[in-house]
Amino acid sequence: MNIIDLHANTWKSLQKRREQLPHALLLSGQKGMGKYQLAREFAAGLLCESPNNHGIACGRCLACNWFAQGNHPDFRLLQPEALDEEAASEEGKKKPSQQITIDQIRGLDEFFNIGTHRGGLRIILVNPTEAMNRNAANSLLKTLEEPSAETLFLMVSSDPMRLLPTIRSRCQVVPLRIPAAETATAWLSAAGVAQAERWLALAGGAPFLAIELAGGKQGPWLEVLAKRLAAGKTGDPLSAAAELEKALKDSKGKLQLKQIIDAWQKWLVDMTLAKNGCETRYFLAQRSTIRDLAAMIPGVRLIQAYRASCTRRQEAEQPLNARLFLEALFLDYRALFAD
Repeated sequence: MNIIDLHANTWKSLQKRREQLPHALLLSGQKGMGKYQLAREFAAGLLCESPNNHGIACGRCLACNWFAQGNHPDFRLLQPEALDEEAASEEGKKKPSQQITIDQIRGLDEFFNIGTHRGGLRIILVNPTEAMNRNAANSLLKTLEEPSAETLFLMVSSDPMRLLPTIRSRCQVVPLRIPAAETATAWLSAAGVAQAERWLALAGGAPFLAIELAGGKQGPWLEVLAKRLAAGKTGDPLSAAAELEKALKDSKGKLQLKQIIDAWQKWLVDMTLAKNGCETRYFLAQRSTIRDLAAMIPGVRLIQAYRASCTRRQEAEQPLNARLFLEALFLDYRALFAD
């Protein structure tokens, strides 16, 4: 099962646009849905010389070979340097940028001034679009206002509200919905993911995030967080903060505070559900523990804690002392169990 099977309805929607393509499409949806992978499949199908009846690239023609090797003359990928594994792994180089810069946008000028291969389509895939800094976004806007003929911008975004309104207004939006749990679970199982249902729940229904969690990139710190939260009022906030701070440092930037807060909020949601006699949604493996903990906390405190976590989520986007931030977080958590 491939990404197209996972988002069959969205793929059909994209195919309906083939005959009269807009100059910009915005694929939006929560993180881990496979938006980038679907956008690449769509680009490959558009550039392919012999796509099948469903618009899927043949994988055999010269264009498909170029695309697979990353050197198709009519395709450009704009993404932060940090997402380029080759660039990010170069020793002795400064820390790779997390943003799409104005120089990358300006680098498209030559691309636009050269004729397309065999008079075909020119495609620019921007991933993720919200990674553009302000200057880059303004520069791209000028291009979108006066699009070149036979040019398609494929924009991918997990947070489209962070984009300039003027950019959003110039794109046709293609939303990616969360696939049915049965479909996603089957897809994950076919991909070799053990305990697919558990990881899919932790990922909030996002299959690619579930693969990332199950593959160990995030699993270890999640286990630490769940263990510390499961301790309830007997937990040690300071040592818990120290352990998660170590996980942040050991990840070398791959783990961020906002991810910890996201998981924290899911734990609070599960506790609130359990308090109201409902099944947990995210931490399936800790279902009974969460139920026991929720019984110790007044419902109003859980609601207040979740509201406070939303503020924490905004704070986590700013440069701050991670250790102090985490200590305050765990101290507030233990206070929920106060008599």
